[in-house]
Amino acid sequence: MRVMSAGDGYEYLLRTVAAGDGDRSLSTPLTRYYTEEGTPPGFWMGSGLPYLGGGELTEGGRVSEAQLQLLVGMGRDPITGEPLGETYRQYASVQERVDQRVADLDSELGPVSRAEQVAAIEAEEAERGTRRAVAGYDLTFSVPKSLSAWWGVADGGTKSLIADAHHQAVAEVVAFLEREVATTRVGAAGPDGAVAHVDVAGVLATAFDHYDSRRGDPQLHTHVVVSNKVLTVQDQKWRTLAGRPVHASVVALSELYNATLADRITGMFGIEWEARERGQDRNPAWELAPVPDELISEFSLRSRQIEEEKTRLIDAYRAKHGREPSAKTILKLRAQATLATRPEKRVQSLAALTANWRHRAGEVLGEDANAWARTLTGTGEQAALLRADDVPLDTITDLGQSLVAAVGEKRSTWRRWNLHSEASRQLMGVRFASAADREAITGMVTDAAEQASLRLTPPELASSPVVFRRPDGSSRFRHPSAVLYSTEELLAAEDRLLDRSHATTGPTVELATVEKITSRPDAEGRRLGPDQADALQRIAVSGRVVDVLVGPAGAGKTTAMSALKRAWEKQHGAGSVVGLAPSENAAQVRRSGPPGTTAIVCPPLLSAARCAAPSMP
Repeated sequence: MRVMSAGDGYEYLLRTVAAGDGDRSLSTPLTRYYTEEGTPPGFWMGSGLPYLGGGELTEGGRVSEAQLQLLVGMGRDPITGEPLGETYRQYASVQERVDQRVADLDSELGPVSRAEQVAAIEAEEAERGTRRAVAGYDLTFSVPKSLSAWWGVADGGTKSLIADAHHQAVAEVVAFLEREVATTRVGAAGPDGAVAHVDVAGVLATAFDHYDSRRGDPQLHTHVVVSNKVLTVQDQKWRTLAGRPVHASVVALSELYNATLADRITGMFGIEWEARERGQDRNPAWELAPVPDELISEFSLRSRQIEEEKTRLIDAYRAKHGREPSAKTILKLRAQATLATRPEKRVQSLAALTANWRHRAGEVLGEDANAWARTLTGTGEQAALLRADDVPLDTITDLGQSLVAAVGEKRSTWRRWNLHSEASRQLMGVRFASAADREAITGMVTDAAEQASLRLTPPELASSPVVFRRPDGSSRFRHPSAVLYSTEELLAAEDRLLDRSHATTGPTVELATVEKITSRPDAEGRRLGPDQADALQRIAVSGRVVDVLVGPAGAGKTTAMSALKRAWEKQHGAGSVVGLAPSENAAQVRRSGPPGTTAIVCPPLLSAARCAAPSMP
């Protein structure tokens, strides 16, 4: 998801739209514009459309540039031009903020001090940038790479069927967003915005189909721009879409789209899907079983380009700062790599792109790519598609329990959308007959997981007026997805760790031994800094059963722990240190650490607390 700013933030969607009107005799937008240079014009989506321009707009209707400018650029009705509620808020520019702060400086400052203050102000405001009002959200629905590869080399009829399945899945998820996510807020303004989440009459959205990545690989995807303007059901006033629920639900919407699309493709062609590993600390990717990894790799040039540039930026960061970047910094470096390596979008026809893709695929497959694509539609047997009634309630309860266990491995607290995302992943291997069946079972499993979780958010103690209650009786003063959960096991594990952090019955190391170790360089000639030496001395003599050493990535924690290990084994003997890690990836790091270190994999918090039992060395 990308947040869109008011003004001209929408223009990138129009840069590749085909100028011609295409061959109207062909059946779908994607095939209609097959020989045109560029992508099809956008089309309207959303059940809020009847409330615009006297009902003139309809789903599937073509979007004009003028209409997009009025709705997304200016927050106005795309037909009448009338404002939809309050106009977009205007914020002071960087220079305006600088001028205001400079004007407030002490007039008694000397020229040198004043110049220093002005320079600092300019740097601070430039770092903040110019804030712009939110005009909407660009939700990008991209089909899995294996499906894009098949679509890219297939004949026109198969292309249309795959595109239809994609569009149907997108429409189902947008409808789900309207039912389960989209709200607006009413009531008194405050630090967190208005106080009650109320229903809206659907959303206003435009969709733009794109064919390829910026490296020219097949990547069928659709940008769905959801306007920030929504009509309140309660009083028929135009307000803004509540942003927090949208942000919180993005992963769940993505997982639901992937699963719904897989159902559609299997229902149409009988092709099965399989989970493929994508490396450590990443969820498996579900791909079409008949599409080989070699073809997926051939059509993933853009991803490899970004990863290579990200690695280069991380190396440069490490050389400059002398430490590893944090996880947050790595995300920023990847975004920087994406922008730095982004080539200009080449506008080509789908016909030209298809010819290129078939040539590249043929070299990888060792056969005619179009002929290979035809074999995928004829080999699959009709898969068993489940209805919601086919799933026993006992199975749903069991899935809810396993869902909580799976989420608890990744986080100590969670909300409904975390459970919903994991439910979609757990059910990805099952094919359902319709989107309604999948949504029903996913929702029931999520409900079961909520019942199996421990609710940390206290219930509403006061009853709300009827107008501020939902049909199920819950209060509109709290969004349903805002409730926080955990488990008794995780809280108990936390209690055990806290209790042991207060206990001072653990073994210690004599201060003289620690000082002797910390004052000398290690085998690689590295010396501890004063902060590292001080931290190790505090740990060694504390006697606490659990001690915690905290520091940012690259601060030297591994080097410090190596010194502590040497001191500990000098006092308590070889083999008296056992290393524990919360994941296989972290265990690999431990195994590649100081000689003699043992690495044992422990799942997060709960198992780690059990591993911290006093009986362990």
